[in-house]
Amino acid sequence: MRKLFSMILLVLVIEACGQNQSDRLDHSTEKPIQDKYEALRYEMVDKQIQRRGIKDSLVLNAMRKVPRHEFVPEHLKAVAYIDRPLPIGEAQTISQPYIVAIMTESLELTGGEKVLEIGTGSGYQAAILAEIAEEVYTIEIIHSLGNHAAQLLKKLDYQNVHVKIGDGYQGLPEKAPFDAIIVTAAPNHIPEPLIQQLKKGGKMIIPVGDFYQELILLHKDENNKIHRKSILPVIFVPMTGEAQKEKP
Repeated sequence: MRKLFSMILLVLVIEACGQNQSDRLDHSTEKPIQDKYEALRYEMVDKQIQRRGIKDSLVLNAMRKVPRHEFVPEHLKAVAYIDRPLPIGEAQTISQPYIVAIMTESLELTGGEKVLEIGTGSGYQAAILAEIAEEVYTIEIIHSLGNHAAQLLKKLDYQNVHVKIGDGYQGLPEKAPFDAIIVTAAPNHIPEPLIQQLKKGGKMIIPVGDFYQELILLHKDENNKIHRKSILPVIFVPMTGEAQKEKP
C-alpha cells in the first residue's frame, strides 16, 4: 500500500513539473514573437527605407519603433512589414512603408510641430508623426476606421494624437495654423482650405489626381507664396466627401 501511494505521489510530482515546464515554455514564447516583429521592423527600415534614400534619423527611428503589425488585420500581421499597401477594410489601405517614410521626411519635422493629417485610415501614419511632432490632429471620414484607429492609438499610448471623425476637405480651422499638413487620400485638386490653414514656412504633402496621381509637396513662404514641387507618381485611394463635389 505504501509502495502504491509512493508511485501515485511520484506521478503527481512529475505531472506538476511537466505543467510548470509547459507554463514556462508558453510564457517564454511571448518574447520571441515580439523580437520577431522588432527584427522585421529593423529589416524593413534597412532594406526598404534607408537603402532607397531616406536619411532623416527621426523618420527612421520612428519607423523602427512603431509596431506596424498592430495596424493591420489579424490575418495580415505576418506580412505587415513588406513594402506593399495592405487592405484594412472599407475599401481602404495602409500605405506602403516607403511612401509613409518619404511623405514624412518631406515635411522636415524636427519636433515641437503641430501637424494635421487628412485620412487617418489605420492610424499608422499618425503614429509615425506622433513619434516626431508635438501634436497630431487627424481626420477620418469613415466612422468605423476612425473609431478603431482612435482606440488603437490610445491603447498604444499615443496621447498626442487627436482623432476626429468627419470630412477633412475643410481641414480643422479651430486648430489652425499648422506647421505641416499631410493628406493620405487623393483629391483631383488641392483643397484651398488646407492651404489657408498652413502656417507661413509650413509644408504640405498631398497626392493629387484621378487615375494618374502625383505626390506634391507645397511650401508656403513668409510672404504666403506657395511653392510646388512634384515628388513622384503614386496610387492612393480617392479623397471622398466634399472633395468629390468641388472642382479645381
